[in-house]
Amino acid sequence: MLQIDLFVNGLIVGLFYALMAVGLAMIFGVLKIVNFAHGEFYMVGAYTYVLVALKLGVSPWVALPLAALSGAVLGWIVERTLMRPLYAGYASWSIMKDEYAVVVTFGLSLFLINLVDKVVGPYPYRGPTLIETSRFAIGPVMLNGQKLIAAGVSAALLIGLALFIKRSLWGRQIQAVAQNRLGASLAGIDATRTTSLIFAISGLLAALSGALLAPVINPSPDVGGFPAIKSYVIVVLGGMGSVWGAMIASLLLGVLESFFAVYVSYDYRDAFGLLILILVLLFRPQGLMGEKGREL
Repeated sequence: MLQIDLFVNGLIVGLFYALMAVGLAMIFGVLKIVNFAHGEFYMVGAYTYVLVALKLGVSPWVALPLAALSGAVLGWIVERTLMRPLYAGYASWSIMKDEYAVVVTFGLSLFLINLVDKVVGPYPYRGPTLIETSRFAIGPVMLNGQKLIAAGVSAALLIGLALFIKRSLWGRQIQAVAQNRLGASLAGIDATRTTSLIFAISGLLAALSGALLAPVINPSPDVGGFPAIKSYVIVVLGGMGSVWGAMIASLLLGVLESFFAVYVSYDYRDAFGLLILILVLLFRPQGLMGEKGREL
């Protein structure tokens, strides 16, 4: 049935959205800033996957974790060298003005785009697929082989991240710092190390998303712009700083866009998310799982 096919494919797209949006939501949840270079983490992951697989001749399954590692390392370096000086010595990020972070991350975005453009070149690359089978038939649903494998990896990683945040010691520390940075510090939690961990996780997720979609998107230096915009929309829909809200909003947006593209207009399917964003801001500005107000 067409409806089942649209629903399943919408969920697959939503999983890709979630990989990007969750990292952005985690950064906002702790530092209350928007990382305008988030799309470039996606781009770095896509390029790392393609270049390692094609230039070094290694298996795509080896290039995939290397791409994720490149995003994690980049996230850690960005936090350590660019973000930490902005909040070092402050018990709460709210004391600082977030426009500093906006300028820094926006400048980093431009720097990475132009760096890749000059070093690698402006032309798109096509990455190798993770699986040779082009299409799968699961009952009445026809699925792209690459997207199905990528969706499975995405789902496993998101489940693992949810368990990590809920069950692990570091995950509880992340929750504590997000709720009250000063209180967490007084309780003996190293808030600075926790922030570094969050940036590393955010970079890993975005880079892995880019690597998984590299065989489909043909990465170019500016390939991260559109996924970043989608991530900003999803973070607002789910509730600023809410990881669970970002996951739910990603899946919901993926399914709604899938149906909208068929029953309304394929050309305006991406604008549909922006329309939903406007409606949410008008009638529920805190998002699906956001809070109306919070003091830190």
